[in-house]
Amino acid sequence: MADRLVTVFGGTGFLGSRVVRRLLTQGTPARIAARHPRADGPPAVPFLATDIGSDAAVAAALAGAAGAVNAVGLYVERGADTFAAVHVAAAERIARAARRAGLERLVHVSGIGADAASPSPYISSRGQGERAVRTAFPDAIIVRPAVMFGRDDALISTLANLVRRLPAIPLFGSGRTRLQPVSVDDVAAAIVRSLDPQTARATTYELGGPRVYTYAELIGAVAGRLGRHPLLLPLPFAFWHAAARMAELLPGAPLSRGQVALMRGDSTAAATLPGFAALGIAPQSLEQALAELLA
Repeated sequence: MADRLVTVFGGTGFLGSRVVRRLLTQGTPARIAARHPRADGPPAVPFLATDIGSDAAVAAALAGAAGAVNAVGLYVERGADTFAAVHVAAAERIARAARRAGLERLVHVSGIGADAASPSPYISSRGQGERAVRTAFPDAIIVRPAVMFGRDDALISTLANLVRRLPAIPLFGSGRTRLQPVSVDDVAAAIVRSLDPQTARATTYELGGPRVYTYAELIGAVAGRLGRHPLLLPLPFAFWHAAARMAELLPGAPLSRGQVALMRGDSTAAATLPGFAALGIAPQSLEQALAELLA
């Protein structure tokens, strides 16, 4: 599929924009399907203003494509943009249209921990979305990244700002939740590689970095790089849930209940599912990236 068009839904986002750049680097034509263009996006890439709630718009975005990536995600519900609408209905719409258009490959981006039976609306919608995509496009590839880091991320940048400004850093619960941070660029590389029928098979890939941290250890790694030694302050999840509810009312929503729900359980790649190794990728460590991210 190296010389055949790939449509990237959400191609202006944190992950989607890197998927587009990776496709271009290897010479694969790409088309961005998103709600709004990105000012610093690649000028040579065709952009289609796409409402993923519209059958006609999704079909138009897929016209002439051989493959597609759905990298659209939502942390905070706003009006008609609900978890059910974006993670389930729109994901199913894209998958159904991709199958109808005869696409060779569809990659659906979900997340580690996706579970249709979860009491969290966010986590449940991710699991339901995977199921809907598999039903509509049985050969779809599901990619579940762990929490991602990279330039302008919501993980390391946020922690660094807290460490620089505060003498004490609040923890989610006891701070023992286990995380496996992964480079967003490595996830983009895995997605692009999974578009190749000769490389990847129709399955679910869980992508985590080379090291597992507790949340407290992750803060320690960031603080150590900055030469700081903040006090770590455990706070109950009931506090975080209430704080997230209030934060969701703010522009940009610095915290969401979906994110709090994810922090209640470990976010590590399952040993029973294929990951980077199956795609021939050696993921970079967080330590390798910290110097650049915190510059």
